[in-house]
Amino acid sequence: MKTILEKSKYLTLIAVISTLLASSAAFVWGMIKSAKVLIDIFSNIGVETTNTVSLIELMDIFLIAIVLFIFALGIYELFIGKLALPEWLVIKNLHDLKAKLSSVVIMVMGIIFLKHLVEWQDPQGTLFFGLGVAVVAAALIAFSYVGNKTD
Repeated sequence: MKTILEKSKYLTLIAVISTLLASSAAFVWGMIKSAKVLIDIFSNIGVETTNTVSLIELMDIFLIAIVLFIFALGIYELFIGKLALPEWLVIKNLHDLKAKLSSVVIMVMGIIFLKHLVEWQDPQGTLFFGLGVAVVAAALIAFSYVGNKTD
């Protein structure tokens, strides 16, 4: 039974491979969308367009791709083995992974709020949306801070 449990750690490779594939797909999607936005920008030079929103959406796509990539690396490091990564990306425990993911999630929420702000259709809705983002961001930061204190 001990051998089976020790070998079962390789089941996490399913999550690692799936997440890497999803990350790769998001990077390719971002690259294709980048090409479309660049073509639109250069074909409409001097004309007012909605490229600002498209550029903000690009940041969102690439940040989601990065979240998936960090998650895949973190799961691999926690369950399978060490990787040659920069020091800021080394994940020693589950709290490290959650903290890194939380910081990127906060960035994604900020970008989504920025997109909402640029589109500005409902001031009261934008205020409530911003407050919601701030509450979730504060909770994630508090979680990271409190979790770090207990280690």
